[in-house]
Amino acid sequence: MRINLPVVVAAAFLLAACTSASDEGDGSSSDGAATTTPSSSGTNVATASTGSGAKPGSQLDLEINVGDRVLFGFDQSTLTQDARTTVERWGAWLEVYPANRLVIEGHADERGTREYNLALGERRANAAREYLVSLGVDPNRIKTVSFGKERPAIPGSNENAYAQNRRSVAVLDAATN
Repeated sequence: MRINLPVVVAAAFLLAACTSASDEGDGSSSDGAATTTPSSSGTNVATASTGSGAKPGSQLDLEINVGDRVLFGFDQSTLTQDARTTVERWGAWLEVYPANRLVIEGHADERGTREYNLALGERRANAAREYLVSLGVDPNRIKTVSFGKERPAIPGSNENAYAQNRRSVAVLDAATN
């Protein structure tokens, strides 16, 4: 059996990079767990991402530690209980990072006209925004935009793709950076 030395060296470097110690004072614990902070809604929010490599307060932090999307039923714009829980976590995350602002994108599956799906996406984004505002988040920190069916998360014409495309997504506002 012949060993490819460059591959072995590259693998060793990758493993070494994965096991490097975290910097002192970065908010991570020594066991690799994320630090959590209870919010006023009683929901714990990760305030530092350790194993993920996400910078606290970043889009990646939001996606990994909080969840960046809520899903809707067919032709629906009402938040389900699971969606409300996720939006509550968005609110708690925004409490931890008061300089951050969000854009909530509304999306629809491919069925229906372009105009109908743009309106449906707008209703979905607004449902999430209105719930955030009802939780006490400053409305000036939240914008909405609808993409209708123009930006599918999952391409395809089947029920799984449709279910994943009926969504609202929280995106860190570029003006925050």
